[in-house]
Amino acid sequence: MAVSKSAEELALQKKVKVMAKLFASGCRTEGELQSLSMETLLQIQGVTMDDLRIIMALQKSVKNRSLYSYLGGGEDEQPDQNG
Repeated sequence: MAVSKSAEELALQKKVKVMAKLFASGCRTEGELQSLSMETLLQIQGVTMDDLRIIMALQKSVKNRSLYSYLGGGEDEQPDQNG
């Protein structure tokens, strides 16, 4: 009997697959991720609209230093700087 995966596990799998596409296309650092243009993104083999959404979320998460939280499906875990 097959074990079904939770929504969180499936979401993480999608994110990892998109990251694998980025690595395969030569994007291996945070700086390279941040500098990707839409034209470059559309040239990645097999990229879909869902992939583009994930890539944009990855870019935002790296910029906000919340990548681990994003990958885990959680909120930004950094303490509030105002309080």
